[in-house]
Amino acid sequence: MTIYICKSLISVSLKNSSHLNKTPISLFSIVFFSSSPKNPIAVADYLIERHKFSLETASKVSSVVTYLKRPEETESILSFLEESGFSDTHLEHVIKNVPKVLSANLERTIKPKFKFFQDLGFSSSDVVKIVSSKPRILTGSVDNQLSPSILALKSVLGSNMDDVSRVVKRSGWFLTTDLAKTMIPNIEFLKSCGITSSQITQCVYNYPRFFLHKPTRIREIVKRVDEMGFKRECKMFLHAIRVISSMTRENWELKLEVFKSLGFSEDDILSVFRRQPMAFAVSKRKLKAITQLLFSTGKFDISFVVKNPNLLILSVEYRLKPRLRVMEVLERRNLLLKKPNLMTIFQMSDKKFLEKYVIPYSDEIGEFFVVNKASLTAEICA
Repeated sequence: MTIYICKSLISVSLKNSSHLNKTPISLFSIVFFSSSPKNPIAVADYLIERHKFSLETASKVSSVVTYLKRPEETESILSFLEESGFSDTHLEHVIKNVPKVLSANLERTIKPKFKFFQDLGFSSSDVVKIVSSKPRILTGSVDNQLSPSILALKSVLGSNMDDVSRVVKRSGWFLTTDLAKTMIPNIEFLKSCGITSSQITQCVYNYPRFFLHKPTRIREIVKRVDEMGFKRECKMFLHAIRVISSMTRENWELKLEVFKSLGFSEDDILSVFRRQPMAFAVSKRKLKAITQLLFSTGKFDISFVVKNPNLLILSVEYRLKPRLRVMEVLERRNLLLKKPNLMTIFQMSDKKFLEKYVIPYSDEIGEFFVVNKASLTAEICA
């Protein structure tokens, strides 16, 4: 005889933690695995009691899948995912984002995805990372979704699966989007604008989701960049397109206002964008911190920043501030035979800066260096 406890009774019991602590696990097993199509189990109760999901997750999932008609099949799916390397956190994340996984078919829907990745050479940890980043992969089609996506990526990145894996792990969106309608036409258009294959490939690695915009949006952005006076052969042309694609027109206008509030003229702002588009991806707080730090020294003004906009993408705490501090001490104590170019100082690698301006002067800097050596090294090398 099938045993069934209605959802309302279980829900009431869940509110009484002392009662739950006294309830034998075997009772829940009987309840969960003795259901029938006529007496389905409430998803919220199942997830909370059987798998210790949070109330928030259980509530969200149950709004999509209310009951489990075959909980033993659901349990097989969750057990398979656990055995495949999914932690409790991964598991909850997957189910929260794609509740339909609970009612999927393990043999026909779930396992084929794992076999697909394994046949391509992906490690178990790779599969966990990929699926966790975009759980909808589990409900897609291998033949109509995953396989075409991988082939499209290979056509751009080459047949080396390490390169493909690198991109897929960075953005699972590539496996849930029709790349024939987004990435491929976008790349073809960008190439027609004079952007090289090597630039595009590097951009795919670093900013993969950029290529998933609708082609109409990319064309509109290219038109805007053209109107700003960018030359298409300029190496910053692609960066300008990508940065603008990352924000709405409203956010773009707000960023212009930030620059104006810091004292930049419209010509200054346009010059900064042409020289270093990525400065416009920097937060308002960071832009203010950098300009205030530089201007407070009395050695820099807006014209210097406009000519050297790379300053705006450097770290305040780990690059600009500690290096300015070191140079200030060296200059004050006349330890430099030749005054170095400060922009060169800022752009120098951490290792080279330490070797040239910190370590050789450790004795001369004396007390300052002894007190600050650890923090300086940590700041500069971070």
